[in-house]
Amino acid sequence: MSADPSPTLEDVARVAGVSRATVSRVINRTRNVAPEIQEVVRRAVEATGYVPNRAARSLVTRRSEAVGVVVAGTDLSDSLNAGQFLTDPFFGRLLTGIIGALKPRGIFPALMLAENAADDLAITAYFKQGNADGALLISTYPDERLPAMLADVGRPSVRFARPASPGPVSYVDLAHREGGRMAAAHLASIGRRRPVAITGPLEIPAAQERQAGYEEGWARHGCPFVPVCEGGFTYDSGERAMKELLDRVPDLDAVFAASDLMAQGAIHALGDHGRRVPEDVAVVGFDDSAPARLSRPGITTIRQPLEEMAAEMVRLLLDRLDDPSPEPTSVIFDPVLVLRESA
Repeated sequence: MSADPSPTLEDVARVAGVSRATVSRVINRTRNVAPEIQEVVRRAVEATGYVPNRAARSLVTRRSEAVGVVVAGTDLSDSLNAGQFLTDPFFGRLLTGIIGALKPRGIFPALMLAENAADDLAITAYFKQGNADGALLISTYPDERLPAMLADVGRPSVRFARPASPGPVSYVDLAHREGGRMAAAHLASIGRRRPVAITGPLEIPAAQERQAGYEEGWARHGCPFVPVCEGGFTYDSGERAMKELLDRVPDLDAVFAASDLMAQGAIHALGDHGRRVPEDVAVVGFDDSAPARLSRPGITTIRQPLEEMAAEMVRLLLDRLDDPSPEPTSVIFDPVLVLRESA
């Protein structure tokens, strides 16, 4: 007995009640088609089980139908490597959001790590050879070179996090300063008066903005100076910074850690010093990642909606691939205070 033949464009057209040419335009995205017709065709594709021939479609669209996800950072190797960064709460959530947003379009991401100038050149060559149509660039560091290099070879990119210098590249970011203000306002509202802070690496704009907002928030509540210790967005750095701050400010009663991992490390250090959370010291983190939910006590935190931000990055890039003419844009998400037991 022979196997059933694979569904064809004609089968999809018959189910959708449109012409074969219309089905082809929707699948190959070669011309604008009314949204309602696109939806009818998509439903027909699902109903028939039609699978486009990717090679044939690439000949029509001159696109690879692939997107590169580039994780970049000048100090990436200090805290992460190819074997462990997927388990990091920050990067893991972003990648989950990217994959979830690309999947409905039948696009599979190619994951690349850029840790040095040689990697930048190799990745640029990969795009120049037509292996991917555009890049989703995940980098929290301000001096990223890849957007300009990709633009030079005709490949658009969308960046996570605002670049240090304005340039013609789209990006998605959070209102980090407002998040810092929220942390201070909450801690002040529960009667704390001896605040300290554990920052992220201060060469990173997001870390600078979170700390600036926290200090501005406390200034509004009559506290003009906040002792600070710099961390590295890791559990160990949060623990180390907390111990240093306890030595410097023994009567501290409020901690803002610029990531949940650092907040978790700080809570551990406080326990080692006989300080109860939240009775003696209130702790607020940042991100609303798994460590905040799983920690005991649960960590009050400033939510950064990474999955939604990742989906927006995908939308911006695919829109740019469908229509290269629009100017670059930025999308800034609002933080949200999430209350748990630590503060």
